[in-house]
Amino acid sequence: MPIIYLSPSTQEKNYYVNGGTEEQYMNLLADKMVPYLNASGIRYSRNTPEMTAASSIAASNAGNYDLHLALHSNAAPEGKYGSVRGIIVFYYPGSQKGQRAATIIANNLKSIYPLPNLVRAEATTSIGEVRLVRAPAAFLELGYHDNPEDAAWIKQNLDAVAKNLVMSLCDYFDIPFLDPSTSRSGRVDVDWGVLNIRARPDLDAPILAQAPDGAPLTILNQSGGWYLVNYAGTIGYAKDDFVTLN
Repeated sequence: MPIIYLSPSTQEKNYYVNGGTEEQYMNLLADKMVPYLNASGIRYSRNTPEMTAASSIAASNAGNYDLHLALHSNAAPEGKYGSVRGIIVFYYPGSQKGQRAATIIANNLKSIYPLPNLVRAEATTSIGEVRLVRAPAAFLELGYHDNPEDAAWIKQNLDAVAKNLVMSLCDYFDIPFLDPSTSRSGRVDVDWGVLNIRARPDLDAPILAQAPDGAPLTILNQSGGWYLVNYAGTIGYAKDDFVTLN
């Protein structure tokens, strides 16, 4: 299953026009993403508010991530303060995976942002969390926090944005988006040697692990005739026909 580096803003001095900071609200957004990430089987590591952009880049590069996702809100340049709106998702030029992720994120955000024509994906070489990370990267500028309408929209729609972003990640990784669910315990129930744990709910998907008959599983969620399971630390999909609930 995929793993991302989740990097909400560490910019505690970027103030919202209606109170609070970019660091505060982007970390709240990341918090609200976590239940959807867990529900859909997307693993993640995350920076902390005490970190910087440089240390976030270093932490991302120290791992082996399928995507680096940075969460920020924007501010207009001097002379245009408070007058600009819109969402930009940046990617590094030449990174096909980064461009694909940014495009999916931007297209999906159009469905919830009140001015969809002002949502776009854009290439850049000037942002470190796009230019310097090893993983494909998408750098989200979620509206302008110096604009009263955008600042209010961000604060009022954190739940919707969090769900929308994880839906985009599921699109990008080609896995089902699943709403949060209560986990259950189960065990493998097969008449042969092992049950394949797969990367997607598809018999042709790569095998991540093989669980022997009777092995305990934690059932995280369900998609059609498949369970999303945790087997000894490996998260993947198992056919529900061959799993017995405890």
